[in-house]
Amino acid sequence: MTLSRRHVIAGGLAAGTIASTSAVASASPATSLLIATRPLRVSPFALGVASGDPTPTGVVLWTRLAIEPLAEDGRGGMGTRDRQVQWQVADNPQMRRPVDRGTVRARAADAHAVHVEVDGLRPGREYWYRFRVDGHLSPIGRTRTAPARHEMPSALAMSFASCSNWEAGFFTAYRYLADDQPDLVLHLGDYQYEGKGKAAAVRTHAGDETVTLAGYRLRHSQYKTDPDLQLAHAIAPWLVVWDDHEVDNNWAAGVPQDLKAPEWNDTPERFLARRANAFRAYYENMPLRRSSIPNGPDMRIFRRLGWGRLANFHMLDTRQYRDDQACGDGWDTNCGEALDPSRTITGDRQEAWLRDGFERSRARWDFLGQQVFFTTRDGKQPAEELHTSNDSWDGYAGSRDRVTRAWQDAAVRNPVVLTGDVHKHWAADIKTDYADPDSRVIGTELVTTSITSGGDGDAAWSDPIMAWNPHLKYSANQRGYVRTTVTPDGLRADFRSLDKVTTRGSAIRTAASFEVEDGQRGLRQVG
Repeated sequence: MTLSRRHVIAGGLAAGTIASTSAVASASPATSLLIATRPLRVSPFALGVASGDPTPTGVVLWTRLAIEPLAEDGRGGMGTRDRQVQWQVADNPQMRRPVDRGTVRARAADAHAVHVEVDGLRPGREYWYRFRVDGHLSPIGRTRTAPARHEMPSALAMSFASCSNWEAGFFTAYRYLADDQPDLVLHLGDYQYEGKGKAAAVRTHAGDETVTLAGYRLRHSQYKTDPDLQLAHAIAPWLVVWDDHEVDNNWAAGVPQDLKAPEWNDTPERFLARRANAFRAYYENMPLRRSSIPNGPDMRIFRRLGWGRLANFHMLDTRQYRDDQACGDGWDTNCGEALDPSRTITGDRQEAWLRDGFERSRARWDFLGQQVFFTTRDGKQPAEELHTSNDSWDGYAGSRDRVTRAWQDAAVRNPVVLTGDVHKHWAADIKTDYADPDSRVIGTELVTTSITSGGDGDAAWSDPIMAWNPHLKYSANQRGYVRTTVTPDGLRADFRSLDKVTTRGSAIRTAASFEVEDGQRGLRQVG
């Protein structure tokens, strides 16, 4: 079978030994002295393939071997010995005349995950890749390199998604995202959820709440078995960042949601051990570079990717370095602590890194790929007290002010914030003063709804908060993702919404579309 440009289908890989030409990252310094020699009787590619973090000359290729994806120990039934994995990259979907190939060691210590950092490719090109173990062939993945830094591409097709809860429904939105054949996919957090399986769920999580390394590995494995998610990973390179549910709901730096029983959250030390387990499993299951290899409970995922002179993507981490939430984790009325200018959601180092990126940017568009709502959402009418979510940037008003001042000081041409987390579509103008409806628009925020979290939703839903916050231009309460087309002249965002996620294969539609013109701040609804 061959690969079409529409979907990823299994293909063949030439027999014979392939020499290694690329370095491979490992999450663990430990390496087994033994390599398994007994051939596998079944294919170990039950978790699919993925690519990520493209540069003009390279990309990360990922797979993780598993013959029993739901094995309770999280090792996928692969045993305690390492395996040799061959990989291959070609410039055609039939995989003829490979342009690069190699052999990589899948370490048992890393749950047999592999990360191949391919380099030496041509800028702005499509490539196809696959893996082989003992004659078993992986699906073929489609990826691409970023344009050369001096080039101005005519267009970029970029989609972004968030919040895929296995128990809340089927991942049909990922299949539609794959059908669009984007050049790049951003996942903005809550890739998987930590909760224990619920009997009333659409489909049930395997195992208990994720705490141990085995538990987190098992949860990632279960999600990766979904065929729609596998298609979305195999159609384009991904840029991924986490939010909270990859570890624990509403965690902040070293603080869990609740410092109380059960035992894994009852002290900061126990929570950091849990966080280390979560980070290690996250790295093992994502197409990330060696710069993101975790060191215990620390892992750097904020990073920057350029797309020629068209766009910069500043990928943020708003969990690991933030101050604890003010006035509790949720919505609160008139929380003075949230207005403290010294509070931070990014940490000082990341904020300085972001400011430096703005100052150096010469891109037409600068995107902040991040997790939680950026613009203010006042849940009370203007005559009443301010009522906002303290888990969002509203709980860190000083951080938000510094970021918006930084892109104004740097004269960033077109700043756009991309957001997940809230399980609804939103579109908003970013203002200098949200209390003054006539204040200047300085940027745009686009918020994707969830893939499944929150269930089917309601097409007729209307939020009164829209009338009280005139900078909010659109909201909708169904599941889906956002599809964008970025050109030198403008940005178009299509808010894609599914009828249902509680049944597989539901229809999808574009519920609304907005445009932002180059140099013209403010959203305009179209279509």
